[in-house]
Amino acid sequence: MPPRDLKIPEQRHPEKARRPDNAQPKKPDWIRVKAPTSDGYKKTHAIMREHKLVTVCEEAGCPNAGECWSQGHATMMIMGEVCTRACSFCNIATGKPTEDLDAFEPGRVADAVAKLGLKHVVVTSVDRDDIKDGGAEHFAQTIRAIRHRAPDTTIEILTPDFIRCDDSALEVVVAAKPDVFNHNLETVPGLYPEVRPGARYFHSLRLLQRVKEIDPTMFTKSGIMVGLGEDKQAVTQVMEDMRAADIDFLTIGQYLQPTPKHHKVDRFVTPEEFKTYEKTAYNKGFLMVSATPLTRSSYHAGDDFARLRAARIQKFGQA
Repeated sequence: MPPRDLKIPEQRHPEKARRPDNAQPKKPDWIRVKAPTSDGYKKTHAIMREHKLVTVCEEAGCPNAGECWSQGHATMMIMGEVCTRACSFCNIATGKPTEDLDAFEPGRVADAVAKLGLKHVVVTSVDRDDIKDGGAEHFAQTIRAIRHRAPDTTIEILTPDFIRCDDSALEVVVAAKPDVFNHNLETVPGLYPEVRPGARYFHSLRLLQRVKEIDPTMFTKSGIMVGLGEDKQAVTQVMEDMRAADIDFLTIGQYLQPTPKHHKVDRFVTPEEFKTYEKTAYNKGFLMVSATPLTRSSYHAGDDFARLRAARIQKFGQA
């Protein structure tokens, strides 16, 4: 059998191939973006290819890639490009990964971070349920490699849920001391069976709570998408749940449908509604909130980290 061609949608998402198409509604003016053309974008692209690195910006089809890459900001995606989950919203290729973890990848990521001169880097991954620790040690090695190669760079990680792993997996990642630990809840609990069937809402919430229990000084962050079919009351309840888990930073962005086979867009949430969500979240005690149609977990992450640190100093008198 020939290898899969991940550029072909049917081979990229074999579990979605037989699903009926969902119409992709026309995007409103407030979420249209320009195609990337800048020299900065081309330089970032060249460095990613030179180091044989995968980015979630490309794999997930992020609308902000042109803007971020023009400034040298790219979100590294480690542990391969095939995810063992099959979330209905996500454009990352799904299936059983054919390769083991690449022992040299942490070093290549660190070298790219140094060459890009990043002040802040975001490292995420596919889910690797085929690996005993879910890739926890690989995350830790990547964090340590960046610390060694680029000691002044702050590090944000966006991890899987480690749902099939021993509790020690999370402890390994936290012990490597990232500056921000991010794990996205993605949607409201009532939509998990159709949007995130391989995950469990309260497990993800508890994961973030445990990070704070292991290291109370570590910033925690989580995000959801809207426009999947949730209502405002459910979003407000997620905010309450996150604050109960002592999460510092909340992101809320508009869901955009990657292909007709993916979960349909229920509606486009207006910029005014996002403003209301932002105000509500700040009133509930989050240190930082990013709630706009184009908000993504890693969007403006460096600037947001600086603001997050400043907010904690102002509120608690500690960095």
